[in-house]
Amino acid sequence: MLSSFWEAAGAKLADRWAAVSIPALVFWFGGLLAWIHSQRGFHALKEPAAWLARQSAPAQITIVLITLLGVSASGVIIERLTTPVLRLLEGWYWPCFLKPLRHELVERKKSKAKEQLKRYQELSPAVSLGTASPEERTEYGRLTMLQRRSPSPSPDMPTRIGNTLRAAETRPVDKYGLDVVSVWPQLWLLLPDTARKEIATARVSLDASVAACIWGVLFVLFAPWTLWAVPAGLGVAVVAVMAWVPSRAEVYADLLEAGFDLYRRALYEQLRWPAPRNPRDERTQGELLTRYLVRGSDRTTPAWDGDR
Repeated sequence: MLSSFWEAAGAKLADRWAAVSIPALVFWFGGLLAWIHSQRGFHALKEPAAWLARQSAPAQITIVLITLLGVSASGVIIERLTTPVLRLLEGWYWPCFLKPLRHELVERKKSKAKEQLKRYQELSPAVSLGTASPEERTEYGRLTMLQRRSPSPSPDMPTRIGNTLRAAETRPVDKYGLDVVSVWPQLWLLLPDTARKEIATARVSLDASVAACIWGVLFVLFAPWTLWAVPAGLGVAVVAVMAWVPSRAEVYADLLEAGFDLYRRALYEQLRWPAPRNPRDERTQGELLTRYLVRGSDRTTPAWDGDR
């Protein structure tokens, strides 16, 4: 039993180390190539290699271990930075001097969302009646997806990433009266292993794309050795911000919302809270349940299921 436990723990630690250290190894290897380029070729490695060969075996092992630990430590540091950087990419905590820009971007997104909603409403009757053209049905599908990525009642974040994640947080409130921030810890513990694994994997993938952006920006620091570090680093950062992070944020947002769609009833069952009897009643019951989890209650109503 214990051996099986340690084998599983060792496998998870290995996976964790690989997830953190491989991007760091790629980054530092790129830095090494930049240094080699500045030294006019791989012959620059001869002197460090000769110095390492002159050291005793214990010293060589120690140097290698310290190097690997340094690489791993840099990976851990970047991993810790992914959450605050993601918040910045969403549009939170921008510096004061960027507040006018933030306000302008939000207003633009609100105006664009209003135009999209108007067009969506114009197309809805024809699509419902089956008289819409193929082009109109395609446009209607695109607008439907855009509506899904927009938080209610209108976009309130300056970036696509921010509005995608905000939409995932607001839709369970709109549909079920359940505040994501307040009830997510309890719901997470009730999710089946398959659902938790899928959501956790999506979150790791999102964080990895944010980390790629950070690594790309940091790669510019190798510019004193070679100027190609600037376009290479900024190129990775731009691709990450414009493509990788938004697409992975959408996957994570969809799975987060799906968790509420499929398993919210488990909250009512485990808390013995009266389950909604119909869709109209669900939002009211969800708001009451959220308030109960946040503040508690000393009221005698509603009665627990099974005690009435």
